[in-house]
Amino acid sequence: MKAIVVTDQAAGKAGMQLVERPEPQGAINDVIVRVYASAMTGDELSWPSTWTDRAGRDRTPSVPGHELAGIVTSLGYGTTGLTIGQRVFGLTDWYRDGTLAEYVAVEARNLSPLPADVDFTEGAGLVMPGLTAWQGLFVHGRLRPGQAVLVHGAAGVVGSMAAQLARAAGAYVIGTGRAEGRQRALDFGAHEYIDLENEKLQDAGEVDLVFDIFGGDIANQSAGLIRPGGTLVTIAGPTEARPANGQAIDFVVEANPNQLNEIVQRLREGRLRTNIGNTSTLSDAVATYNSADRVNGKTIIRVLH
Repeated sequence: MKAIVVTDQAAGKAGMQLVERPEPQGAINDVIVRVYASAMTGDELSWPSTWTDRAGRDRTPSVPGHELAGIVTSLGYGTTGLTIGQRVFGLTDWYRDGTLAEYVAVEARNLSPLPADVDFTEGAGLVMPGLTAWQGLFVHGRLRPGQAVLVHGAAGVVGSMAAQLARAAGAYVIGTGRAEGRQRALDFGAHEYIDLENEKLQDAGEVDLVFDIFGGDIANQSAGLIRPGGTLVTIAGPTEARPANGQAIDFVVEANPNQLNEIVQRLREGRLRTNIGNTSTLSDAVATYNSADRVNGKTIIRVLH
């Protein structure tokens, strides 16, 4: 099969290569999925799990990408809950070869059925942004109707999903980001927007929840805006930012088929939109990712098209 591999952490995206590899073999409780659409998170080449196994041993050349939509082609021993020929989408394990390939072996428990009326591109575009936003807002942030939420990077891939979900849940949404992102953030559900290049974050006033993607000084400033009992949730790693009378939680997104079911249903009902920028083919994926840094929206690779 054709696959993208990485072999040199120092080279980053410049070290990506398109190669021929053997098709994967499914372990117990795995399925093999024929990948139709895939995506890679921008910073995953900096994650230890891209380069090593759980024991810290080198596992290169490794296949990046952990978001997929495709069709099940075979079942591993003991696998239940899915069938051959079924359309699926989901998030694969960080420490296993990923989805920028024609086939991938995935634990069945990580996958959710993809409804027939949802395109594979849309399905792949929902996975990481949707799960990250859902878990940050509702699992860790415990967002409730009527609360005010500050969503950093609200024009971006994850932030735009968080803005939509928060507004649909009855929250008042204040987005932040660069000046150029204002209209996109408002289009994706923010009630108002703070341009972090030219306006003061403190203009947001007090909020109940901060959804942070930046960390650093932005997270520290944000902590000072949180009402007593509120929460700062961040995907930027451990933070020293602490609300005076609240809590701070950093988290790593996890696969969750039940949450994906909820998210894709909102897409089908027109209550949620993906934020997709470029689409490309597997043959052009290396060039696409090496020029994707300033592209608005998620880059999706159409592996089978």
